[in-house]
Parts: sequence; structure tokens; C-alpha cells
Amino acid sequence: MKRFLAVLVVALLLMPTTGFAVTQEELMQKIQELSQQLQQLKKQMEDLQNQQLQQQADVMDAKESAKEVSKKFSWLTIGGDYRFRLDSLKGKVHEHVGYDRNQTANFNYAMPTATPGVYAVPYSTAVDSYTAKNDTLFLNRFALNVKAQVTENIQVKSRILMYKAWGNDYVDQSPFFADRYVIMDGNLGHVPQDNTLRVDYAYATWSNIFDLPVWFSIGRRPSTGGVPSNIRQNREKVGTAGVPALLVDYAFDGLTLGVAPEIDKLEGAYAKICYGKGMDTGFRPDNDRMKDVQMIGINVVPYDTENLHIEFQWQKAFSIFAYPGNSDPFGLGVDNKNIGDIDWWGTVVTGRIEDIGPGDLNLFASAALSKTHPNDNGYEAPFYDVYIDSNANGRADSGDTLYMQNQTAKYGLLYDDPNFGGEKKSHTGNAIYLGMRYDIKKTGTKIGLEWNRGSKYWLAFTPAADDLWTSKLATRGDVYEAYIIQELPETPIAKFGKAFFRLGYQYYKFKYTGSGFWLGEPRKIDDLNQTDALATQLLKPVKNAQDIYLTFDVMF
Repeated sequence: MKRFLAVLVVALLLMPTTGFAVTQEELMQKIQELSQQLQQLKKQMEDLQNQQLQQQADVMDAKESAKEVSKKFSWLTIGGDYRFRLDSLKGKVHEHVGYDRNQTANFNYAMPTATPGVYAVPYSTAVDSYTAKNDTLFLNRFALNVKAQVTENIQVKSRILMYKAWGNDYVDQSPFFADRYVIMDGNLGHVPQDNTLRVDYAYATWSNIFDLPVWFSIGRRPSTGGVPSNIRQNREKVGTAGVPALLVDYAFDGLTLGVAPEIDKLEGAYAKICYGKGMDTGFRPDNDRMKDVQMIGINVVPYDTENLHIEFQWQKAFSIFAYPGNSDPFGLGVDNKNIGDIDWWGTVVTGRIEDIGPGDLNLFASAALSKTHPNDNGYEAPFYDVYIDSNANGRADSGDTLYMQNQTAKYGLLYDDPNFGGEKKSHTGNAIYLGMRYDIKKTGTKIGLEWNRGSKYWLAFTPAADDLWTSKLATRGDVYEAYIIQELPETPIAKFGKAFFRLGYQYYKFKYTGSGFWLGEPRKIDDLNQTDALATQLLKPVKNAQDIYLTFDVMF
């Protein structure tokens, strides 16, 4: 700066006096003012540099603090998801003879008994065919996931869930299908109810036990949304804790003991044995009439990679209940009973073929069998009154003598009361589930098609399935589904950040009654009429149904 001032003074002295008519004192004053201004500028520059250095130091401190916080809480992972859903539902109920919940004897359906002149008059009523619909059903679902790495080999995972309709604290499901009409421990949080947060799963896992490839896990299990149903939901498969969706979509409490040996030719292979309790029936001897409902299963996965997954499972339910819980969901005051056992066998194969055109192709196939082992118990509903033909006109009418009221008929494990033409026997059912999804990488668009079929005696264990009418995988008939997923091109900030829209269409074509229900003989829906009281239906027989749905999912 001194050099600059000297040059400036020389330049001023050399200027012609005619062009610079100032005194020497004024010139020196100007030079001093300019020097002061330069000093101020220098100070401002130094202050600015100091501020920049301080900011850099603050940033470094913040980064170090963030690292410390991250390190301190690295054992804890928090995530979750929010989903808005819009459904337009429409279904056709077939004509039938329905159960009159007012328990009014209908003489039009009077049936002669083995005793001459004595008639059983059932609580039956003729129901015309009609269309049931809900044009716009709006739903909110929110879930919060927490994972805690407690020690090197022990972790706890949990998920809490809220699922409700807009503008109400319940969804009118009507008595169409038991897995929606009946709220049970296995579908809490998965069927729209109120704004209560419920525990979907919460369990602890101990891995690498004694430095062996063995794990033990206990708690409320992650036994919903299993493979391959995760594909249409645009979610990753659960992993070694998951289940085949065609066999199980039911939130239950239990434990697992598993092993994952390293076998070169069987990449990712593992196997596990599972135990669960489907219902605790309370103290003895106060409730000697019922045993606890127990479940066991064996799951074997010989191959598990990103592009190929093969899985086999056998499971058995012992002493299955007539209905879940302690209170009759149909409001008839019927005592609960153990009605038999059920076996299931199933398999699922999923695969991905990469780089077919502009995207990847996901394929899957799943198949299962169910076999019932009924006992003599059943759901013994008040079904008829007994009348004596006192006016001797050869039929029962209101002028006859009422002999007995509220006589029961039994709905057993897939059989009707033998006193009304039913037969107690074991039944085997089967189901198949096929599908594909094509993922276009550049646009984030995913297009899927699915089809599944269940036989007359197919009995699923899937009340927590992500469907509105009923679990499609429990259907005794066919279900077709097409959907398109569009992921949003947003840069994720959250660890699991992702958002997408899903537009889909489901069409149910029911062939037999009682999809997803274990009480009573399934009836061919086309054969139902308004005259056969022996085919009285406790639930409304839907012949076909459709659901047009749109979801907006945000995961974090």
C-alpha cells in the first residue's frame, strides 16, 4: 500500500498545475483520507476472512458433532410409510336363503322331521340378488418402523400401524366375508378401523448363536405381506423372517429357530421351525371347554438371491377355533369351541430376468394345499323352532303348537350339520397364484398382472391381506388383477426414501361360498336359490366383485 501511495503522490505532483488548481495542504488531506479508506477496506477484508474461517470451523464442528451423533445412534434405525388409498367397490350378491338374525321362524321353509306331525321351522328368509357398492372409499394408513441393534448379535424390530377410513372410525364391511367382517388378533391394523396405533410386529432376534449360523427369534411375528405379495405392493421381501403369502398373511405371536448353513451350490439357503399361538383360551377349569389354538410350521428355502428365490413350507393349526376371540362376532351368543385341525403345504418361486428391453421382468408362481381334520364340534347357531301340527292340516303354520324354541344347527369345519344333510369328513383344497411385473428402469414405471384360483375346499390363513373386499388369495374361484406403479423421480433424503402412485383393478369371480371362512359346507353360488333352507347362508354370497383403486405411497 505504501508503494501505491508513493506512485499516487508522484503522479499528482507531475500533473500540470493548470489542470489541478489545489493547494498542497488540500492534496495532503486528500491523500490522508484515501489512506484511511484503504485502511478501512483492509480491515473489512480481514473481518470477512475471519468470518469465513469461523464459518468453516463451525461447519467442521457440525460435521464432527453429526458424526458423533450418528455414531452414538447408529444402533437405532427409524423408518416407516404413509399411504393414501382410494377404492371404488362394486359387487353382485346372488339370490339366496339367508339367516334371519331376528330369529323369526319362517313357515315357508318348514321341514318335516323324523317324527310324523312335527316340523322344524328355520330362521330363514329369501334374499333377492342385488348390487352392493361403495363408489368412493378414502383410506389413510400410517406405519412406523423401529430397529434397534442392542448388541453385536441381538436386535429388536417393531412396526406400529394405523389404518382408517376418512370421516369414520370403521368401514362398513357388512357380512360378506369373514376375514373383513370379523376383526381378530390376526388382522388388527390390516383391516380399516379407527385411528388407533396398533402393534403389527415386535420381536427380538439373537443371531450367530455360539458362533454358529443359527438364530432364535421371539415375539409378535412379521408374518404379513409375505412373498410374492410384496411385488405388487412395491416392497422388498421381508427376508428370513418372512412367510409365503399364499399360506400365511396373519399377524401372530410366536417364535422361530433357524439355521443358515453356507452351501456353495445353494446360495442364501436357510431353514426354520416356527411355533405360534393362535388363541389363548384363559384359565382352567373356568374354560375347560376350549384348548389353546397352537400352530407349528417348517420353512425351507434352498435358494435365496436377488434374482431367484425358492421356498417350501408346511404348517399345522391345532384345535382351531369356531371364531377368534372371546365374543361371538355374529352376535348370536354362541359359545366358542375347538372344531378340528388344519394342515397346509405350499411352495413359491420368484425370479427376475434383467435387461429385457428397457427393463427387468419379475415372475412368480405359488401353489398350496389345505386339508381339514374336523371333530364333532361346530358353531351351534340358534336355527329353528319346533312346531306340532296341532290342527292336523299336514303342514306347519302359525296356528300350530310351538313345542321347542331356539334349537341349534351346527356349522362344522367345512361341513354342515349332519342332522340337516351334512357330512363330517376331511376335505382337501388347493390354490395357485401366478404373476409378473415389468420394471422400466428409465421412467420408474412398473406394470403388473396377477391371477389366482382357489378350489371348493381351499382354506386360506390370510385375513391380513392387503385387499378390501376379501383376501384375494383366500378366494374360492378366480381373481384377476392388473396394476401400474409410477415411482416419482425424487432424490431420496431419508434412508428408505421413495414415493410412488399405484393404479390397479381387481376382479373377483367367486365360484363357491365362504371364501376365507372355515365354518360350513361351501356351496356352488350358481346353485343357490330362494327355496332351499338347507343352504341357509350366514354370510352374504357375493358372486362377483370389482375394485378400482389408487394409492399414493411415501416410504421413509
